[in-house]
Amino acid sequence: MLRIFLFLGTNIAIIALLSVTFSLLGFQGLLAENGVDLDLTALMIYAGVIGFSGAFISLFLSKFMAKRSMGVHVIEQPADTTQRWLVDTVRRQAEMAGIGMPEVGLFNSQSPNAFATGWNRNNALVAVSTGLLSHMNKNEVEAVLAHEVSHVANGDMVTMTLIQGVVNTFVVFLSRVIGHVVDRVVFKVERGHGPAFWIVSIIAEIILGFLAMMLVMWFSRYREFRADEGGAKLAGRANMIAALAKLKSFQGTPDMPDEMAAFAINAGKIQKLFSSHPPLEKRIENLRAG
Repeated sequence: MLRIFLFLGTNIAIIALLSVTFSLLGFQGLLAENGVDLDLTALMIYAGVIGFSGAFISLFLSKFMAKRSMGVHVIEQPADTTQRWLVDTVRRQAEMAGIGMPEVGLFNSQSPNAFATGWNRNNALVAVSTGLLSHMNKNEVEAVLAHEVSHVANGDMVTMTLIQGVVNTFVVFLSRVIGHVVDRVVFKVERGHGPAFWIVSIIAEIILGFLAMMLVMWFSRYREFRADEGGAKLAGRANMIAALAKLKSFQGTPDMPDEMAAFAINAGKIQKLFSSHPPLEKRIENLRAG
């Protein structure tokens, strides 16, 4: 969940910055050369440049942003036997998965958590929380690490970037079309664009971006099942099921940390649409079904 929201947050910020910058530089004026019609071809190119730029810049910054925002300590020289075991385990799993050795890191958090990020399969980061190490045994931690290594091996961050780029493109494109129509039909602006175009475009971009996030989250939930299967192959199906069951046991605690919110079984229908992870019981059932 952490890597998803770090990626999406960075993506949204970059999209907003690029949109404002392009507007100030006058690029949007090229979308209607005659001052009346909206050039849909030019608009699609414009939207694609902004959309994919936001997604790929987010991807390239993902590891740096994760380290800074989560306070990840990268293990360069293991300080104790636990850190040595973490590095050796990730190295062994990376070799089995056929990827380059990821950086291995720790971050302080009471809740059991882990994430993997990075712009390609051979330049990734796998990080675990201190809470994960204190609440799980070695077999369960190994399964969690295998799950994250599988995300890297499956190229999930790159695939998500491509999907996010397409989604961004259509959000920018449709928001400008909506702004143009409102400007012409409702406010009767005949040439150029009035204030309504900019205001409506921004509002539409926010609303469409919010709705488009459901598609990205659906993809994320689908990839979790694949990462579970990959984790089962690398660390053993029984260990993967045990790790998920241990996470599920934390759902009953009265003060469930925010990081665990995506695992909530009693989430409402709307919340489920925006959850980056499927319910844990479904993931366990999927693994048991083989």
